[in-house]
Formats: sequence, C-alpha cells, structure tokens
Amino acid sequence: MVPPLRLASLLLLLLLCTAGANSSSSSSSTPLTKIGNGYRLISIGETPDGGLVGHLVVNQQNNIYGPDLPHLQLFVKHETEDRLRVHISDAETQRWEVPYNLLPREQPPRLKQSIGRSGKNPIAVSEYSGSEFIFSCISNPFGFAVRRKSNGKTLFNSSADGSDPFGSLVFKDQYLEISTKLPKDASLYGLGENTQPHGIKLYPNDPYTLYTTDVSAINLNTDLYGSHPVYMDLRNDGGQPSAHAVLLLNSNGMDVVYRGTSLTYKIIGGVFDFYFFAGPTPLGVVDQYTSFIGRPAPMPYWSLGFHQCRWGYHNLSVVEDVVESYKKAKIPLDVIWNDDDHMDGKKDFTLNPTNYPRPKLLAFLDKIHSIGMKYIVIIDPGIAVNSSYGVHQRGIANDVFIKYEGEPYLAQVWPGAVNFPDFLNPKTVSWWVDEIRRFHELVPVDGLWIDMNEVSNFCSGLCKIPEGKQCPTGTGPGWICCLDCKNITKTRWDDPPYKINASGLQVPIGFKTIATSAVHYNGVLEYDAHSLYGFSQTIATHKGLQALEGKRPFILSRSTYVGSGKYAAHWTGDNQGTWENLRYSISTMLNFGIFGVPMVGSDICGFYPQPTEELCNRWIEVGAFYPFSRDHANYYSPRQELYQWDSVAESARNALGMRYKLLPYLYTLNYDAHISGAPIARPLFFSFPSYIECYGLSTQFLLGSSLMVSPVLEQGKSEVKALFPPGSWYSLFDMTQTIASKEGTYVTLDAPLHVVNVHLYQNTILPMQQGGLISKEARMTPFSLVVTFPAGATEGAAKGNIFLDDDELPEMKLGNGYSTYVDLYATLAKGVVKVWSQVQESKFALGKGWYIEKITVLGLNGSGGASALEIDGSPVTGASNTQLNATEQQFLRKLEDGDDKMKAVMVEVSGLSLSVGKNFAISWKMGVKG
Repeated sequence: MVPPLRLASLLLLLLLCTAGANSSSSSSSTPLTKIGNGYRLISIGETPDGGLVGHLVVNQQNNIYGPDLPHLQLFVKHETEDRLRVHISDAETQRWEVPYNLLPREQPPRLKQSIGRSGKNPIAVSEYSGSEFIFSCISNPFGFAVRRKSNGKTLFNSSADGSDPFGSLVFKDQYLEISTKLPKDASLYGLGENTQPHGIKLYPNDPYTLYTTDVSAINLNTDLYGSHPVYMDLRNDGGQPSAHAVLLLNSNGMDVVYRGTSLTYKIIGGVFDFYFFAGPTPLGVVDQYTSFIGRPAPMPYWSLGFHQCRWGYHNLSVVEDVVESYKKAKIPLDVIWNDDDHMDGKKDFTLNPTNYPRPKLLAFLDKIHSIGMKYIVIIDPGIAVNSSYGVHQRGIANDVFIKYEGEPYLAQVWPGAVNFPDFLNPKTVSWWVDEIRRFHELVPVDGLWIDMNEVSNFCSGLCKIPEGKQCPTGTGPGWICCLDCKNITKTRWDDPPYKINASGLQVPIGFKTIATSAVHYNGVLEYDAHSLYGFSQTIATHKGLQALEGKRPFILSRSTYVGSGKYAAHWTGDNQGTWENLRYSISTMLNFGIFGVPMVGSDICGFYPQPTEELCNRWIEVGAFYPFSRDHANYYSPRQELYQWDSVAESARNALGMRYKLLPYLYTLNYDAHISGAPIARPLFFSFPSYIECYGLSTQFLLGSSLMVSPVLEQGKSEVKALFPPGSWYSLFDMTQTIASKEGTYVTLDAPLHVVNVHLYQNTILPMQQGGLISKEARMTPFSLVVTFPAGATEGAAKGNIFLDDDELPEMKLGNGYSTYVDLYATLAKGVVKVWSQVQESKFALGKGWYIEKITVLGLNGSGGASALEIDGSPVTGASNTQLNATEQQFLRKLEDGDDKMKAVMVEVSGLSLSVGKNFAISWKMGVKG
C-alpha cells in the first residue's frame, strides 16, 4: 500500500511517469558505446518523513564490466528548502558509501528485507515538488529530471533518447554510469582537483578524472591530490542569471565526461548519492553547499600573514638566517616552516639531534613566539618500520595500520619502508592524537602540514624489505623504489573491469599508492576508501591539535575531499616556476573556493625549478593576494626567498605591504567564509552574475565581493588588459585613479615591474590598518576606512563590516565575550555625506583600544570641497586635530567616451580617534559643482 501523501510536499498524479523528464537540450556529439539497457520503476511510495522511496528492476542483463544489479532502491527527499537528494543503491545488499561519521548526513531508508515480484504495469509519480526544486521521472527506462520551480528550467535530466551520446542508467558492482543533458550555453565550474589549462570553466572533451593521486600539479587535466565530485552550473536566460550545484557524494574513482551539451559519470563503485543545491546566486550555492558538507574552518589571524618554507633548510642556523634576512629586507613574515629537514631520518614526530638540536630549537621558538611569529612542520602519513622507533612500535601495539592479508601493508616513502595508519579506525585516531601530543611536548609547533596523503607510495604492489641491501641507499633521489615488490592483479579490486583514466594514462589504480585490495577497519577496502585517506587524516589531525591547548588549529593538507575545508587549508601542490603555472594557480584557487576550501594558495614563485627574477616579481604580486600566501621551493632548486633578488624584494614590500594593510578585511572574509561558506578569493561572476563577459575570466579575481586583483601573467609585459564590470572602480594604490563604465569594459593598465593593479568597487566600505612586518604588530595599528560611491553620483549608499576576536579561541563566533562585530554604513544624499557604525558586543574591541584614524570617501560629486564636519552630532571646531581635505580624482575611463563634464572628488578625514568598539557617526557637506 502507498501511504497517504502529504499534498504540501508531494503531488501524486494518476498518470504514467512519463512527463517532466523531457528537455529541449540535445547533443550533436558523436555517440558513445551504450553500456546498459536501463531500469524500470515498478513501485513508489512515501516515507514517514515525506520523502519518496521506489523500487527499480533491470530491463535486460548484460555483462559489459560485469553483471547488472537486478534491484535498485530509489530514495528522493527535499532535505531543506534549497537542497534535494536523489539516492540510488542496491536494494538487496548494503553498498559502500562515504562513512556517515566522516561526513554527517541523513541516512536513507533501510533496504527492504524482501523484494516483491515485479508488477507488469509501472506505478508512477510524475512530480515531487519542494520549495525550490521539482523532481520528476519516467518509469521505463527509468530517468529523472530536476527542474527549478521558479522558472520551470530543467537543471538535470538523466533520460536518454536515440540522439543522445549517452545511454540509460547503468548500475553494476564495479561500474556505475549516469548522465545529464545540459544546455550548450551553461557555464560549469568545479570537478577537481586538476590543473585546467583552459581556465576556470569546464572545457568540453577535456578529461575530468577524480581519484586522489600524487601526481605533480604540472600535469594538465589529470587527477591530482583531491577529489571533489561537485560542479556549479551558471546560466543566463534572457539576462536573468541563475546558479545551482550538483554534488555526487561518492569516493570511488570516476571519470566525468563533459561534452558541452551533456555530462556523464563513470564510477567504479559505491552508489549514486546526488545532492542538488538551488542557489540561485553563486554565493547562495556555496552557502547551501557548505551548510551541508561543513563550514570552512576558522583560521587564526597569523595564518593570513606571509609564510616561508623550503625543502632543504638543512639546519636550524639556516632557518634563523631566513627569518633574520626577511626582517633585514623589511619584507613581512609571520610563519617559518620546515619540510622534513628537521626530522631524524625523515621519521614523523622526531627531531634531528645534530641539525635541529632541541635546546637550540626551543630557544629559537621562544624568540620568534615572543614577537608573534609561528612555526609549522610537515608530517607524512607513512610511519617508518623501525624496531627502535616508538611511534611505529606504539602503532603496532595498538593495531592501527592498514592491512594486506592480515599484516600491515608495506610501502615506501621518504624514511624507507613504512606502514600507513588507518584513520577509519577509532583506535588509530586516538593513537594519532596521542602522537601529536607527544610531539608538541617535544616541539611546541603552531600547526601541522600533512603531505603525501593521497596516499603516495614510491612502490606499487606487494612489497617486502630486501635482504642484504640498504633501502633507501641515502644517495640520489629519495623517491626510487628499493623494496622487493611484485604486482597484485589477482583480485577484481586491483584490476577492475573499467579502467578510469588514472594519472591521465589509465595506469592501474594501485600504482604508486596503497594496493586497492588492502583492508581498512571493519573490512573496508582501499578500493572504496582510497580518496578519503587525506580527509580522514585531516579530521584526526584536527582533533589532535584541538586537544593540545584549546587553541584554534591550523592544518595544511595536500589531499582533500568533500568537507575537508571544515578542518584544513590547502595548497595546490608541486607546481613549476613557469608563467603557465602562475596563470593556472588562479583557476585552481578559485575552484577551491567553490569546493568549500577557501584558505588556499599555490607555492609562490613555483616549487621547481628556479623561477626567473621577473617571474618571481610577478608571482609575489599575485601570491600576496592568495588567501594562503606561502613561498615554497624544492630541495634541488636554488634558493628563492623573496629577498634573494633586490627587485623581488621591492615587489614583495609593495604587494605584501598592501596585504598586511588589508588583514582586517581578509580576517573578516575568513569569518564570512566560516559562517556562510563565502569564498575569500572568488571569480568575478560571484559579484557580477549578469555580466556574461566575466563567466570564463581566469586571469583576474576578487577578494570578497569588491576588491579586484588584475595581475600581469605574461613575460616581458609592463601593462595588463583588465576587464572592469559595469560601475566605478578605484585604484587601491592610488585612490585618485578612477575607472567608470556603464556596460563594462576592458582597460589597458600600466603595470611596471613592481606594480600590481588592485581596484575597489563602488558602494563598499573597506577596513584597513597601517600594516607591519608581523600580523601581531599590524593588528594593533590604527584603522582607516575607504568608502566608495559611484563616481560623480549625487546619491549613493555603501556598506562594509569588521569582525574582531581572540583568534586563538577554537570557535569563531559572537556571543563568547571575546569578539566584536561592526557594521559600517555610508550614505550620500542632498550634498551630505554620512558614515556611521553599529557595533555588536563591544567589550572585546574596547578592551583592545582599537580606533579609526582616517576615513577616505571616493567618487563624491562636486568641486567645492567639504565643510561642516560633525562627529556624533557635534560640530568639529578649528581647534581639533581633525582635518578635512578634498582632492579631485582622475579618470582613466569615464562612463561615456567624451564625457568631460564628469568630476569626482576624494575627501579624506584624518586625525580622527573613533573607537572601533563604539557606535560612531560622522558627516559633512559637499560643495556644489560650479
């Protein structure tokens, strides 16, 4: 019996389920081999909580890539107003899914204990309607569609007809396939991690393979370190933009084939677990997505400063010299890092007693900690097999390692033979937390860098330690396999019937990683859990750091999965010091903002080989505005710290000098990311979704909603052609410089070697401070506000905000007595400019004594100057230190060519002492245009 239906959420029509899944989209691509014959829907009913559950049976078996599963369970539910779930799995046997304890979410209904006989006539539901989405289906062959309720547009449609280059639903044990039609003008973003040579938009017929792999990021269109099976789809129908996202929550290896007018998933295991996010704005999509997968982690204030690292700081004196050299060059530096140089024999949680003697290291850390600097070291997952190594011995005693045929699986990484912890095992997590505690007692590090966690293995297959020879030899590259190994091909897990395009070469999925027939906790196969390794290690590391002193953790992870941003930052791995890699870094950074990992950046100046001096100049001008800003280089590359070249040092002082002035803005963006998922660095279409010209723009980016970076990305250039969306833009380095256009325009900007163009959009209030060489000192300098109105306007409104807190507290929130939030407002009307604030929870800011020293307002109409200044309702007299100065602004581009009448004025109010922790109001009158 089908239970009574809740009409508010479910519309049951007594029609065959043949309506609603049709679309006008079609494809002209060459048809591919169609693997299966599809399924038919034979029954459907309502769950007690208002979802739908249905039963699918296969139409006709075939054995391409193995037999079809005969019975499937369909579960559909509008989980929230703007999220729809469509879950399809085996109806008879529980299948692997992303563990619900790693990524908490609602469980689908239990599988039916018995499967009834197939009915001859399909029972049909044509529409299942929620607040934002309408789900519909056809029964035979089964296909479903998702439409936007507000305009009826089809967003996803899995039904195939003869003209489509894809077939019907396929569900075998080791091969799942499903497709969707797409309109040809849809712009898609996401499906990472990979290095996309064509920019941020997905490019038809480029390969998109998802399987976490230690392959250098220099490899284009290749499965890299992370797996993020989600895409954002941005459309513009008659000038009306709308965005949505589609997540396929599946951790198995997959190929995603994007043809421009269709998209096909080919997966080697698991289930179909689709989540649809309604948007309709790009920011709304990321808000909804991170609400589900986990809000981005709160970052400590110092992490937004500049970081320096190198593989090859052979001893502590070199590290000390690096810190001193940055100070001498007057280049900001907050965090110094060690790669594995500090380790004893490259073993985790150890110190080299000769090169990094503990007493001297502790004295160095006391020194840098006293001025607010921080220290971070690397940890790899491979634990050296060594009878005198306590970390490994405790691991063996606690049975924490991944197994192969009952024994810890043997691999090789930097220290030689290693075993890999199984972070799906609760005992492993406890052991790892304890090892972090032990190490922190040895060295009080301020964060951890977890690398090689795809997992990377220098060998493949089943290995043993060779007898009679040293492994590794200690000479030459450390990544040459020296264990005695043999390939494993005896199981279908090691040699699955469908070969994903692993490493871009269809290599075996166990190549240079853990054998995929190895076993995790509770019998889970590496085959299924492979791409979750870094994610599970990140969660365990976060737990370990949070347990230390109750401080806010900082973790940098190379491998990521859906939800990693809740715990960690990410860097984009091993890049090259080339102009192409500089360009690619922007697209990868912007993608990770969509993935819910907003704290992201690339190795500035490239990991290897050494960049040219000109390239390093240009790279720091970009990297100074990455959310995560770090210079890192390879052991075999020459030194490339920013002070190594005088010219680069000058560019660094300029670009990083601006970054450190922007730290209150960046930290507020960090808070915004934590409460709403909003990316710190974003594509321009996030703020200008109606402006189609910016949909594919991959050479510029926004910080927040209104600060645009337009860097030089080509060799030998001293100017840059930049796209300016409609409105008024003001140069941050020279606020008298203005660009204004009604419809958007490209403008060629001067950009000599030490100049990066950064522009602020109209209607914004930007909080800044005076900067410094360390974020701790920069944070205590006076504030200034930059207010922007449309150039020459007689009326306008602007707003901004500031979030302030004790950044060592684990949680980033209001209401704990250690945070303050300030809303900033400004208006221009009837010749009067007003700027004011509304403070929430003032105690923290008042206790710090922060104050605003200067307010600069841009774009004001008039030429007669400013007068009648009032602060909190009281006129400012001549005896005050406050000064009011007006400067005419210069137009590089005006709203209309030849419009010489337009004038705009910059007014600067200096000498203020407005407490950040108190509401203030300031106003003045503008002179009338003569």
